[in-house]
Amino acid sequence: MVALTPGDERAAGPGQGEPGPAFRSADSAARDSYGRLLALLAASSRDLAAAQDVLADAFERALRTWPSQGVPDNPDAWLLAVARNRLRDEWKSARAVRTVPLDVGQDAPVQIDDLDVDAIPDRRLELMLMCAHPAIEPAVRTPLMLNTVLGFTAEQVGRAFSMPPSTMATRLVRAKKRIRAAGIPFRIPDRADLLARMASVLEAVYGAYVIDWTSGPQARPLPSEALHLAEVLTTLVPEDPEARGLIALIELSAARAPARVDVDGRFVPLAEQDPSLWNPRLISRAHEHLRAAHARGQLGRFQLEAAIQAMHCARGVCGTTYWQTLLTLHRILHTVEPSLGSGVALAAVTAEVDGPTAGLAALDALVAEAGPHGHRFQPAKATRAHLLDRLGRKEEAVAAYENAISLTHDTAERRYLEHCRDRASQPPRRPDTPRT
Repeated sequence: MVALTPGDERAAGPGQGEPGPAFRSADSAARDSYGRLLALLAASSRDLAAAQDVLADAFERALRTWPSQGVPDNPDAWLLAVARNRLRDEWKSARAVRTVPLDVGQDAPVQIDDLDVDAIPDRRLELMLMCAHPAIEPAVRTPLMLNTVLGFTAEQVGRAFSMPPSTMATRLVRAKKRIRAAGIPFRIPDRADLLARMASVLEAVYGAYVIDWTSGPQARPLPSEALHLAEVLTTLVPEDPEARGLIALIELSAARAPARVDVDGRFVPLAEQDPSLWNPRLISRAHEHLRAAHARGQLGRFQLEAAIQAMHCARGVCGTTYWQTLLTLHRILHTVEPSLGSGVALAAVTAEVDGPTAGLAALDALVAEAGPHGHRFQPAKATRAHLLDRLGRKEEAVAAYENAISLTHDTAERRYLEHCRDRASQPPRRPDTPRT
């Protein structure tokens, strides 16, 4: 999400060096309200770059003034008012006056006390659909939505797309300029255009879910904004089976979130999680969406991923994991939507059905075919380490664990992989050695 750093020492707790209430309030607003505030600012100008600049300026001003003046009663309204006034000043600058007639409503100063942000409709969906306009390069539509609407940094988005942050940042800047130059309208498009853009919007919501999930449970509690936006999409296009499949996938993942980390802050693999910690309400809701999607008779990627998660969650009811069914679903998914991620998952499930040797062979073939990207793909490295460990190839497993650890950004997962590495590096226990 939007990165804030407590650069002003006054924002820290007394004598502790920890963020104080001013920084915590600003950080909370950045996590929870950034996209909504940006959409409100961009609605009038369609200038994403300018809207982002004034919003960043508002956050910077908050970090300077809130420690001494106190956190306002409504931080979101304060940030929106400051940003809008800054945007008004930009709009009234000599450059703007020479080219665009002034608008009385837009140029009127915004008073913080007059703003009720909660009463203003959430316009993020319109901003996402604007980012999915045909005038925007298809490859950058989803990254643009993740950056502007959902507030992920260029570094986070670049990591998700296996792209250097500088390259991603350049593409994002170019796309924002394109929106302004093309005068792309900020509105919900008509039915035909809406359905044509929906695939990009679904991909962005899925991307938000993936970044949240792979950033670890400390980043943001689940369910997150991805779940909220998925719910909005199902009301907008209730007949779209992939929108239903996406919300089912996110709900099933969110249902297991409480069991992802143990008391020591270490990641817990799905097969070792305690099903009693899962959220049955979210699982039940996901099943309803999956049934509605299935009734449409149009199979798609998100439905398949949700069905896979549903099969894993079935262990909480019957105590059994149906690996053969999971293998079939993973094979279909890899056929429908082949990717490095789906291939790694298929290799892992193949190991459960046909043994670790078969799984390792499938994984190595996949990585070799993917080239340099495959050799940098963290899930592939972690899966390879586990399979080598299961095969008793301990030295290779330790090296593979080290490789996977070096590519891991999530603290909880790193602790888990370090535990696995340490266990694999232990010498075999002699038969007469008592257990401890």
